[in-house]
Amino acid sequence: MPADARPARDGLEQAAWVDGMPAGVLALTTTRDMGSFGLGDAEPVGAVMDRWRALQRALAAEGITRMASAHQVHGAAVVEHGGGWDGWVRLEGVDGHVTARRGTALVVTVADCTPVLVAHPRGAVAALHAGWRGTASGILERGLRALARRGYPAAECEVHLGPAICGACYEVGPEVLSAVYGRTVAGKGCLDVRAVLAEQARAAGVANVTVSGWCTRCHGDRFFSHRGGDTGRQLGVIALPEA
Repeated sequence: MPADARPARDGLEQAAWVDGMPAGVLALTTTRDMGSFGLGDAEPVGAVMDRWRALQRALAAEGITRMASAHQVHGAAVVEHGGGWDGWVRLEGVDGHVTARRGTALVVTVADCTPVLVAHPRGAVAALHAGWRGTASGILERGLRALARRGYPAAECEVHLGPAICGACYEVGPEVLSAVYGRTVAGKGCLDVRAVLAEQARAAGVANVTVSGWCTRCHGDRFFSHRGGDTGRQLGVIALPEA
């Protein structure tokens, strides 16, 4: 079972940290032990909001005063965030976020889908929510294009594919396989979404692609899994602390 890469920090001791990100980039996935962050969960909203507020406090201690998330729709819409605001912004109908503004955290909500965390060494990041629909719709390519428009080409970016359901645990129908692979597929099969995303990243010119060793279904004691019957959600987080 993979070990977490970063030392514990106040309020984030139980997170699964991403190792190898460029200097000045903070990246992690929350865990089951940190509780659910799902705003549509059956858990009392007060308890969930307390976790969001605790996350904001922990990020603030790292020099991060802005946090962006969204009500996700399994689409491919990507929003670019500048400055001019503080606190928590929550958008509607968005599955991807990009920023080059320091002091900003980008957050996606997952529970089997892949948190795609992208970083450029000159100080730009993206967070993308990629289930099979988003993967088929090209959300990773859209995120990389958004960074490229800002002067951060894909060839210089690092892409990390966080904890998500593994191929062995994810059997899907032919309509899903056909949509993801762009060709007709007959019959059910297992789909490794992260393997497809890794191929997409490399095809876009990304040289440095890493994949978490955690499967949300196999490691259900550590992460929430929709396929495993959980209603809880964890977060993929990438941020640029103030220099």
